[in-house]
Amino acid sequence: MTEQEARSYLNYLLTLNLRREEAFGPLAMAFIKEQDLSQLGLLADEQFTIIMATAQAFAEEPKRYTLKLELLQKARHLLPQTRYHDPELIQELDLSIQKTQADLGIYNEAMKTPRPQGLDRQRLIVETDIPDYFLDIAQKRASAYYQNKFRLSKEAKTAQHFGGTPKKFEPDNSTVHKEFPGACAPFMSVRTNGFHMMLPFDVKISKNPADPLDAGVRIFYGKMGYSFPLRYEMGKLCSYHDGQVLDIPLDDPNLVFVSVSGIKDPEFNAQSSQTDPAIPPEFAYPLAVLEHTGSLGPYIQISCNFKVWFDASLVSLLIQGAPDLYEYGLQGGAGLMTRSYASDKVSTYGQSFNQPWQQGLSFNFVNLHLQLPPGTETGFIPHSTPIFTVFPVLNRQGYRFENRADLDSQ
Repeated sequence: MTEQEARSYLNYLLTLNLRREEAFGPLAMAFIKEQDLSQLGLLADEQFTIIMATAQAFAEEPKRYTLKLELLQKARHLLPQTRYHDPELIQELDLSIQKTQADLGIYNEAMKTPRPQGLDRQRLIVETDIPDYFLDIAQKRASAYYQNKFRLSKEAKTAQHFGGTPKKFEPDNSTVHKEFPGACAPFMSVRTNGFHMMLPFDVKISKNPADPLDAGVRIFYGKMGYSFPLRYEMGKLCSYHDGQVLDIPLDDPNLVFVSVSGIKDPEFNAQSSQTDPAIPPEFAYPLAVLEHTGSLGPYIQISCNFKVWFDASLVSLLIQGAPDLYEYGLQGGAGLMTRSYASDKVSTYGQSFNQPWQQGLSFNFVNLHLQLPPGTETGFIPHSTPIFTVFPVLNRQGYRFENRADLDSQ
């Protein structure tokens, strides 16, 4: 950018400011941040004018005040070099800086979340066949997935800081676009602060048998209140348990076909099957998961043999389908683990207190419950995509909701 181009652009920005255009703030901030205004040949008066106008355009939100303070201090440094230099303006600018610093201090103090003294971190102990994958690789994959999907562009980040001017209908003006999912803290927190369950292979759930994935297929008959595993032999659907031929047409709306691919995650340590060495290593784990896949009415229950031990007197575990599942044609169930469930065999409970670390802990398995929404024929989840999330939450006895009005009246 030449000096003439810079001055022309400066005049354009100041015109936007006079018109109170929403685009002024983001464009001016980008200009100040990305260009060396002195190197471009702009006079101190011109620099001071655009910096002050930008500082005044910030949204009245304390979380924006760090940048606002930076601009005010830059303007104060420039002021002695300008023709605006006089005691009254110096005093006014100094007061603005002090007020912004005070407001920022109040905001920062309110945002502090100090760790209570004596609070012990809860331990959630995991038993799984592949701890390196679930506890390390999968969490890195989930973080990268959400960062890549929702990371804000430089322009979008700049636009977040400005919102005080009257808005116009400008759906095609990308300069003022700032309502992105990645800009919403609760939206991102639920994705980045959870423990994510995913699989190192693709999963397909469909209402028809066409084009299954290459590692294997399971078939289920499922509707609300009832489900049954099936297999396909000699052109007929049969019972998965005893091979009894069943008169069920392949287009029955209650049929669900589940298929999986081979291992797709390059960091997953694929090993040969211990029961059948003839199975290729990249198919061994997907087939093991598929073999233990079941159904719960219309839901497909994918079991990863992922067992969690936790102190149920203090913590419950919320298991919830990933919020983006709908993009893959599926919806997930949700469950709250409050203690060990009472539907296992006696031997399981007898083995649950053999080790000192097990004393006082409950256990439960994290299963992935997936369903095709009404009107959807096929769902497909690529490998390394978050499917379910585990959120530790307080036990119901550990909190209560109260009416503030009752507290104010005390």
